[in-house]
Amino acid sequence: MTHDPPAPRGRVADRGHRRLGIHDAATLSSDGFVARFGGVFEDSAWVAETVWRRGPFASVAELHAAMVAVVDEADPEARLALIRAHPELAGKAAIAGELTEESTREQAAAGLDRLTPQQHADLLALTAAYRERFRFPFVVCAREHTADSIIAAARERLAQDSDAEEVTALAEIAKIAALRLDDLVVDEPRTSG
Repeated sequence: MTHDPPAPRGRVADRGHRRLGIHDAATLSSDGFVARFGGVFEDSAWVAETVWRRGPFASVAELHAAMVAVVDEADPEARLALIRAHPELAGKAAIAGELTEESTREQAAAGLDRLTPQQHADLLALTAAYRERFRFPFVVCAREHTADSIIAAARERLAQDSDAEEVTALAEIAKIAALRLDDLVVDEPRTSG
C-alpha cells in the first residue's frame, strides 16, 4: 500500500513572514539578494551570490532553474561540499539545536523530532552506514516524507553506486531548494493598498 507524501509544512510565510514578489526580488542589491536567498541551498550562499548576476527572473521557477544551473555548472568539489553542508537527519546537531532554521523546520515537518526509539536507532544506523559508504550525509527532501519513508529511502539508496547517489543527493537538494524558495518568494508581486 502506498501513501502520498505529506504536503509541505512549516513554511516561513505560514509563520507570518512576508513573501517577496518575484519582481520585487529583482530590485534587491547583491547583498540583499544573498541575505534573502542565501539559505535556499544549505550553508552555500555562493549559489545565491552567483545567480544574482544572472537575474532578473520572471518567475520563481526561472529563479529555481537558474540556481540549479549554478550548482550543475560548479566544479565537482563545490557540488560535493554542497552535499556535505547538509546535516545528519536527527543527528547530533539536531539534538543539540545547532541546525539552521530551515533544516530544523524541515526535519520537524517529517516528524524527525518525534521519532520512536526504534526509528531513531534505525535512522542513525542507516545514515552512519550511508556516510561510511558515500562519504557524505544522506540527503532527502524531508518535507516530502514521513519518518518511516525516510528510513525506507535510506535503506534503498544504500544500494546505489556512488555516482548515481551523488546525482540523487543533488536532485533532493534541488527539491529542498524549490520548497525553500516557495517559502520566500511568489510569482505575483505584492500590491500596496
